[in-house]
Amino acid sequence: MEKFDWRCPIRINLLLLRSVGLWPRGYGVYKRNFYLFYSIFTTITIVGGHNLSQVINIFYVYTDLEALTATIFVATTNILALIKRYFFVRNLPVLKEILKTLNTHQFHPKTLRQMKIIQTPLRRWKLAYICFSIIVYFNVAMWTLEPLLDNMIKNRRLPFQAWYPFDTRRSPNYEIAYCYQFICIWNITIANLNLDTLIFAFMMFISAQCEILCDDLRNLNNDTFGPRLIQCIKHHKEILRLAKVTNNIFNFIILGQIATSTAAIALTMFQLSLIDSLNTTALTHFAYMTGMLTEILLYCWFGNEIEVKSYMIPKAVYESQWLQQSRSVAKNLLILGCRCRKPIKITAINLFTLSLQTFIAILRSAWSYFALLSTINSK
Repeated sequence: MEKFDWRCPIRINLLLLRSVGLWPRGYGVYKRNFYLFYSIFTTITIVGGHNLSQVINIFYVYTDLEALTATIFVATTNILALIKRYFFVRNLPVLKEILKTLNTHQFHPKTLRQMKIIQTPLRRWKLAYICFSIIVYFNVAMWTLEPLLDNMIKNRRLPFQAWYPFDTRRSPNYEIAYCYQFICIWNITIANLNLDTLIFAFMMFISAQCEILCDDLRNLNNDTFGPRLIQCIKHHKEILRLAKVTNNIFNFIILGQIATSTAAIALTMFQLSLIDSLNTTALTHFAYMTGMLTEILLYCWFGNEIEVKSYMIPKAVYESQWLQQSRSVAKNLLILGCRCRKPIKITAINLFTLSLQTFIAILRSAWSYFALLSTINSK
């Protein structure tokens, strides 16, 4: 059977990460060349500069709760984008090693049946990628085009509240600041979106490997039961290692994403409560909140898939033809079944597990923060 390349489903994802300076070619890391200079320049001038202008602006509007929340709920996402870049680049060699490991024989689908099995999680990831991309790109388009849609060019309002060492209400200062924010937010968006979906892809890979292992276990036959069982045990051990390494790489990113998204949802709901009538500003805030909710849902959903698929492994062990095996083989099978009783979970530094129950808890927390802000504002 033709060799399956696990990089193929995420090829567009990796290409877009390369366009923003986050994915050097091949399995290598950064080298002293033009691409390294481009990555550093982009991070400092675009991501760093945009964040700095918004952080400084907080000190100018901290007495105005409405203006303060309007600045913070966007700035938190942008600051998180910088943190994501740091952890991603720091762990880039490990990530590329994981992709290299996934393309070894042990992780490949071995039959046409297994090829069909993994198509389902692959299609789900692609659907999630497309839907999430549409929501996010529409949201950013609304943010960047809102001043034009509201016909507010005369007021010289920028898409995002920020501080600059010049008067942005004059030409060509306004045009320069507008173009700078336009470039910054699209660069940050492409990086953020594809970093998130790459994390989803790695979680999808783990759940797909659990399905391949389940199929191998169910189809153990009497002739080669012992040797193939040893291969399954080694495969399970590698899946656990893959999940542990992936979790160690992304747990701080996941924690930061959940925390900032919860705060951003609460602040966005507060901003929506201050708008009297439906306009482009309200639509922009609603689109932003929808993007945040979708992002958290996908994190929790793909994490939940790993837990569900790993729960199926003990059942697959029981469904194998174990009754007719020798005592030594049955002993190995029993050990594997006991090790599989504890499901694989993706956590945020062991504070909480990515699951659908966590998603509900996040929604409750966001609503509590929103209620607190509304109470403070009413006083």
